[in-house]
Amino acid sequence: MRIATPVPSDLEIAQSANLLHINRIAEQLGLDPETDLEHYGKYMAKINLDVLERLRNKPDGRYVDVTAITPTPLGEGKSTTLVGLGQAMKHIGKRAVITIRQPSQGPTFGIKGGAAGGGYSQVVPMENFNLHLTGDIHAITAAHNLIAAMIDNHLYHGNALNIDPHQIVWRRVLDLNDRALRNVIVGLGEKADGVPRQTGFDITVASEIMAILALTTSLSDLRARIGRMVLAYDKDKKPVTAEQLGAAGAATVLLKEAIKPTLMQTLENTPAIVHCGPFANIAHGNSSVLADMIAIKSADYVLTESGFGADIGAEKFFDIKCRVSGLRPNAAVLVVTIRALKAHTGKYKVTPGKALDPGLTSENVADVEVGAANMVRHLENMRKFGVNPVVAINVFKNDTDREIAAVNEIAMAAGAVGVSVARHWAEGGAGAAELAEMVVEACDRPNDFRVLYPAEWPIKQKIETIAREIYRADGVDYTPEADKQIETFEKNGFGGLPICMAKTHLSFTADPTLKGAPTGFRLPIREVRASVGAGFIYPLCGEMRTMPGLPKTPAAEAVDLDEEGRVVGLF
Repeated sequence: MRIATPVPSDLEIAQSANLLHINRIAEQLGLDPETDLEHYGKYMAKINLDVLERLRNKPDGRYVDVTAITPTPLGEGKSTTLVGLGQAMKHIGKRAVITIRQPSQGPTFGIKGGAAGGGYSQVVPMENFNLHLTGDIHAITAAHNLIAAMIDNHLYHGNALNIDPHQIVWRRVLDLNDRALRNVIVGLGEKADGVPRQTGFDITVASEIMAILALTTSLSDLRARIGRMVLAYDKDKKPVTAEQLGAAGAATVLLKEAIKPTLMQTLENTPAIVHCGPFANIAHGNSSVLADMIAIKSADYVLTESGFGADIGAEKFFDIKCRVSGLRPNAAVLVVTIRALKAHTGKYKVTPGKALDPGLTSENVADVEVGAANMVRHLENMRKFGVNPVVAINVFKNDTDREIAAVNEIAMAAGAVGVSVARHWAEGGAGAAELAEMVVEACDRPNDFRVLYPAEWPIKQKIETIAREIYRADGVDYTPEADKQIETFEKNGFGGLPICMAKTHLSFTADPTLKGAPTGFRLPIREVRASVGAGFIYPLCGEMRTMPGLPKTPAAEAVDLDEEGRVVGLF
């Protein structure tokens, strides 16, 4: 790969990449292109789940989660670091594979941009990755909305299940940002047009089906989980499931191809397995268990990413994903940026689309030292799960040696195995070789992975353990509605599910304006919901948007085709 200075746009780099045929990528993982792959052109292929049986007796590779400090609204480069680290493993003679989420088209055409990494650390073909890929999100949309249609059809034809129309929790979904669809009324018009009721749309990645697909371990497990999904409550306050509605079988049929992970590659031809993309606030925000189950039998190092900061994504990776898969992580990478540490002083406001405050881009060691309290807390939390943490400083051009030295000193004192200055965005895998060496060292050290709580604890005890141990809250306050919901879930036999906290990713607290490492606060729980098919309870701490809106100038306005039919304007 030829490195250019200054670094071109992500799209320019991706379109000039030297891609290998997907068969050659499969061979790096010991997969047979003839029997193990279903090809989608030359550079993408679905992996047949039959490989799990064939690889069953192979030893497990080392398992590493890439997470981050509490991010700014700009993000701190977890995906780019994940890809760069995967590329770097080749530079130090290690065989690695990355597992990564498929992005939603909502943020792609909104303001966030893509999730393929960036600079010289990307998954390619980047256009496919950020748009339709192999159609998994569309399949989830179809399965979800089939169930929604069957609910309204059931009401229209007499409501034999005695569903309370005011207690239907299953909405519709669409993989775009469209605030106008957050609240809608269906069934208007003639009598034959259905029963009028208020409902709304979520973005597809917020669907429980997406969370299920990311946690399932087989096609039969997928079928069972979809059948257990609670769609509504009847007039006696009993749950009504997809199985009772008769919708579970057809919905599963629509997902029988989507259950297969997609094999792709990085700019430096490291294998990348792409699968699922659940929301990291109301769901667990990790790529699929199946992708990791295949990867861990196919490479020496499996590198994956959990969404948002470690207090949300990594905690859910450990307590939900690893609990389901049975896989035991060996190490974690905590991605840090100097600008985010300065922002954690609480002195600066970061707004996407606006220029950064000069205080975030000029040297200020004192601010770094104050804001580093956030990093220290995340490192302490990693140790609570028994994994060895490495800090990756994702550097920007304005970061100084003195600021970097301060981060290094504080992180090492807080228990990091190592601290690496990572330059993978500008230099590709070579820029993260030192980080790769540190990750190998962290994996070689003894660890004692453990989840934070047993699933059989009462719901409130599990919520309060996370609030106290991970967020450092003094306690938890429940609304009367939340109390009633918890009581209902436990009566209906859902109390033994793990907890998936839904809160802001911008703070350890439920208040996004509280930066750093706050103490002396209480965590408010306004509502508690159950994703019974996915297998978790999710308490809501504040308002959670499940259908984002577009900004004043959406990224979609810049996307087009040039005269040769190539995509332009995509990052």
